[in-house]
Formats: sequence, structure tokens, C-alpha cells
Amino acid sequence: MTMRLLLMAMVVMMAPAAVAWAQTPVPAPAPQGRATPPPAQQTPAPAQPVPAGRQGGAPAQPPAAQPSASPEAPAGFTYNPEGRRDPFVSLVRRAASGGVSTASAGTRPAGLGGLETGEVTLKGTLQSQTGFVAILQGTDNKTYIVRPGDKLLDGTVRSITQNAMVIVQQVNDPLSLEKQREVRKVLRQTDEAK
Repeated sequence: MTMRLLLMAMVVMMAPAAVAWAQTPVPAPAPQGRATPPPAQQTPAPAQPVPAGRQGGAPAQPPAAQPSASPEAPAGFTYNPEGRRDPFVSLVRRAASGGVSTASAGTRPAGLGGLETGEVTLKGTLQSQTGFVAILQGTDNKTYIVRPGDKLLDGTVRSITQNAMVIVQQVNDPLSLEKQREVRKVLRQTDEAK
């Protein structure tokens, strides 16, 4: 019983402040593109008296409050990453690809020198007088003929055999202990080679 009286007393004490808060007008938002004038000083509305000896019945409920908007709402928010990683790029996929950068800073050179190791597919090999040459297809749907020593954006062709090609890829990952790795592209890919 004492707890109920205590709660009723708290509601009666807080009711004038809640009524005054609910009666303060909310400024209308300014149209986009114009500067918002500074808000004028507002005087709180006089509190309405609450009967002191309210006994029995339900305690007085404060009226529902309207959401208030900030008078100085920012026009927009821009995010400056300042060298931080993109939070929407999966770290698992990055680790699976060997941590090689998939987008180099700036523009890429045209041709084979602008393609990365993961962006080329071995389509065939030919034997010439000096050894084997490889026929590669890039993501740009162009065909390139390469020899050992030719450079890609992130690697160099090391060797070409009748059924495969080996590329030495530069690993650009600060978390990786190895700075180079060999990538083997086979002519007829099986499910385990993919």
C-alpha cells in the first residue's frame, strides 16, 4: 500500500513539468536550401494547478509527448574514410583471394599490363620456335598472347608449359608474411583447380 502511495505522489509531483513540456511548441522544419533562422527564446507556458488531495482512482497520466526536432538539423552527412578499410568488403573473401588489391589506386594502363592475375583465364597454348606461348582472355573479353617475362598489373609470367602457366604474383597485403606467390593457371580446369 505504501508503494502505491509513493508512486501516486511521484506522478502528482511530475505532472506540472510534463504538462509544461508537452505544451511547448515545436518549430516547423525549414525548407531545404535556405538557412534556418536562430530559434527565438521561448517562455514556458504556466503550469496548470493539480489538485493536491487526489485520493483513490487512477493517478493522472501525462499527455502524450510529441517528438521534437532539432532546430539546427544538418543538411547532410559525408563520410571521410581517411585510409580506413571499407566495412562492406568481406574480410573472408579478402583472405581467400590472398589479400591482393583488386582495385589499384588511380587508372589502370591499357592492355595486358592493366589486368590482374585473377582477371585472366588461360584459353590455350602454342609451341613456337623459342618455346611455348599462352593465349589469355581477360575480363575485358580481349585475347592476349603472352610469353614468359610478360608483365601483368600484379605479377609476371614465369613459365608456360603445354597445359599450364605459372604467374609470380606480388602480394599487396600488410598482414601477409609472403610478398610473392605462384599462381598456376591450367588449360583444362577441373572442379578442384577452380
